[in-house]
Amino acid sequence: MRISTGMALAVVLAASAAAAADYHAPKNGFGQPDLQGAWTNASLTSLQRPAMFKSLTLTDAEAKALEARRAAARANADKPTDPNSGAPPSANDPGGYNASWTDPGVTLGRINGQVRTSWIVDPANGRLPYSEAGHKLYVDTLSKARNSWDGPENRPLGERCVLGFGSTAGPPMLNVLYNNNYQIVQSKDSVAILVEMNHDVRIVRLDTRQHLPDHMRPWMGDSIGWWEGDTLVVETTNFNPGESLRPYFDNSILLSPGAKVTERFTRVSPTQILYRFEVDDPTVYTQVWKAEMPMTATKGPVYEYACHEGNYALPGILAGARKAEKDGKKIEAVDVSGR
Repeated sequence: MRISTGMALAVVLAASAAAAADYHAPKNGFGQPDLQGAWTNASLTSLQRPAMFKSLTLTDAEAKALEARRAAARANADKPTDPNSGAPPSANDPGGYNASWTDPGVTLGRINGQVRTSWIVDPANGRLPYSEAGHKLYVDTLSKARNSWDGPENRPLGERCVLGFGSTAGPPMLNVLYNNNYQIVQSKDSVAILVEMNHDVRIVRLDTRQHLPDHMRPWMGDSIGWWEGDTLVVETTNFNPGESLRPYFDNSILLSPGAKVTERFTRVSPTQILYRFEVDDPTVYTQVWKAEMPMTATKGPVYEYACHEGNYALPGILAGARKAEKDGKKIEAVDVSGR
């Protein structure tokens, strides 16, 4: 019997849903499923499926082999710089001293015991379904961000300490190179999600189904939520045009200001939240695309990411641009598009 890709995906999703249904989260003082605590989405799995993988899942043996290779590469990158090696060669990106400060995770994501090669589950190929016009918009917007050095206004939001790198602030909330921690706090009428990367706090209002007026477009959009059984459903619209581009390698996404993101948070065990989301943005994509990832309990507290206080990078970047202009040199930005 031949099983289609769509049927196989349906089986996988049904298995995930069945596993989640077997566990019921404890209730908080308001009678709500308790999602509170510190959680992390650090993982070697990324939003989109790399070309080396042909399916949504891997065997445990395949996963362990890949994780071992990544660990070896990480150990090599962690080696201290030889103090006798001298200055690095002149380049637009001389690199860092080592990778000791990074914390991307050490394992691939696992949902219901299955190793995932991408967070995206629909489309079945695990890739973002850009339309031709949407992909052009993405490339053009990325090019502008990578090659604008006149002032801080056009630099990416992470450099400016406005929001986290990539789409860490969300929604959707995606993993990056480090600082992949979140803290959830609940009250009767709202849920607060603290994002470690750039200290953002998103407030989900539970006391209304009405979004803000169209002209009000806060960072991270306008989020309203409700409970469906043990699942917190969050709908976000009214995105700020300034956060459309969220570049971070293969976790890069572009959302138009008219996008709608629907998230579902379901606590499926004492140590895991199943985080599912779908993006409806016909300006950029040919279809609604869907993804799911585990958020794993982690020991707190989540410390403040004091970005502004230590943001020496932005004046350094702009000073470097002025020096390059004075010397008549062209700046070639590092490609973080993932495409």
